[in-house]
Amino acid sequence: MTDEIVAFGERLGAVFAAYGRLCVGIDPHASLLSAWGYDDSAAGAREFGLRTVDAAAGLAGIVKPQVAFFERHGAAGYAALERVLAEARDADLLVIADAKRGDIGTSVDAYGEAWLRPGSSLEADAMTISAFQGLGSIESVMTSAERWGKGLFVLAATSNPEAAAIQRAVLTQSSREGATVAGAIAAGVTSWNQGRPDAADREFGSIGLVIGATVDLAASGIDVHGDVPRPGLPVLAPGFGHQGGEVRDLKHVFGALSGGVIVSESRSLLSAGPDGLADAIARRIDEIGAVDV
Repeated sequence: MTDEIVAFGERLGAVFAAYGRLCVGIDPHASLLSAWGYDDSAAGAREFGLRTVDAAAGLAGIVKPQVAFFERHGAAGYAALERVLAEARDADLLVIADAKRGDIGTSVDAYGEAWLRPGSSLEADAMTISAFQGLGSIESVMTSAERWGKGLFVLAATSNPEAAAIQRAVLTQSSREGATVAGAIAAGVTSWNQGRPDAADREFGSIGLVIGATVDLAASGIDVHGDVPRPGLPVLAPGFGHQGGEVRDLKHVFGALSGGVIVSESRSLLSAGPDGLADAIARRIDEIGAVDV
């Protein structure tokens, strides 16, 4: 008998209820490795990741390894990442692989298999993905994610300033003519979630967006003042803490989307060091829990 597959959106809702909205980034870049007393190596990245998992387990419900900081160490870095991903999932943490992959055809299918397929050595619960080749380019991955009980977070409105020229560009030859690129991606993902057979019974969809906490969403063409979507739209929101996003502004920034926002923080927590990280996570969870969404 096989285990029943539970939709990612359902699991996300359970994590929100049990642990709150904080997502702890696992970003072993050189300066943090040095501050933590580790070598800038695959072994250092592994130990950094495992210490972060230990600190988060039982406090936060979500972690987000930044794949690039492991990948830069080559094959040994990937082996370190495999260990961190496995330990995090064994600790009942919801794991988002921040891989930002994207392509077309069989190439993007292969990315989906690498990061989401059950049994893969890189298996995570969700991954970040790019759809700037068109949302249709990742439709097969969205389908696979649903089948496997996994999630996707599609880049829509990121906080880096150089992204605005593309993400705020207005479509002229599309079924969503007149929308911005970011707005069209948001609308397309919302429609996908609403089109699932059991959509009316879902608190959250399994396909979400990446939207930076410091982004002007009106300028990006994403409407946050309409009705609350059903199912709710998961939003992975980096930019809180070190990058300047304030949790107290969450409802103002995200409006109708705020119920699905995952508060993602990395350096602002990780700078507490291995001995202070658990306390920093606990304090931040309390601060986020006090905010009305």
